[in-house]
Amino acid sequence: MIGIFDSGLGGLTILRALVPRFSRQRFVYVGDQAHVPYGNRPAEDVVALTRAGITYLFEAQCSLVLLGCNTATAVAARTLQRDWLPTSRFADRKVLGIVAPTVEAATQTPWAVTTPQYPQKNNTDLIAIFGTTRTISSNVYPEEILKRCPRARVAQQTCAELAGAIETGAPEEELDAIVARDVAKLLRSTGGTAPDRAILGCTHFPLVEPLFRRHLPAGTRLLSQPEIVADSLEDYLARHPRLATCSEGPRLDLRTSGNPVEVDRLARIFWPDCPPFKAATAGFAPG
Repeated sequence: MIGIFDSGLGGLTILRALVPRFSRQRFVYVGDQAHVPYGNRPAEDVVALTRAGITYLFEAQCSLVLLGCNTATAVAARTLQRDWLPTSRFADRKVLGIVAPTVEAATQTPWAVTTPQYPQKNNTDLIAIFGTTRTISSNVYPEEILKRCPRARVAQQTCAELAGAIETGAPEEELDAIVARDVAKLLRSTGGTAPDRAILGCTHFPLVEPLFRRHLPAGTRLLSQPEIVADSLEDYLARHPRLATCSEGPRLDLRTSGNPVEVDRLARIFWPDCPPFKAATAGFAPG
């Protein structure tokens, strides 16, 4: 059984891409609506909240947890994988993030390869990153991209309002204005040079991918995470089949630390026919 943890609802874009790929797999999804958004929280809060969500999913018998949130991945994944998981009672389980497969797609380099290789070491492409405040300030994308492609150029743009506007169901005109403004800021920072590729580094952003496409230069290739992550997980489970073991129960089990009625209403923005949410049981809290 695979767990998906998200700070809000954007991870539903990831889950929605996974479900048709893994027709025999059971998924448990937990959204931490009680503490959303993570994007503007201190790093220590993000680590504590993410650890609580992972613990909840492991206690629900998940063998693997995928962090369906760029902020949680960028801020907490490495610390939890390195410092917490090996000494916890869940040492036989795995935690994966969504930054690694995105960097792999952007650099065409496996995550395990952290020194420049030919021809990637000669890559001089301009790669744009759009993300939340915390994801951008973590600097994880430039650091990991430049390890593999040291001659590449990376331009980052904080989209401080976009995820919140999407999650509250803002009208398209408002979303379009936000995307137009953020893209314009990024292009000013590059001196008008068109990015070769642009990473939509928030799982909310695939919902407004056509707006990014509208405002970015025509030659810029968009990298949207749901399909990238689905491809990566398919490869990972082929190499680690013990983690793909199916279990009895509902195929999709969606839970929230918030109000299920309100979350159900908002979830339709991300996945119009997703199953109803249930309240997460007591004990889902940082610790």
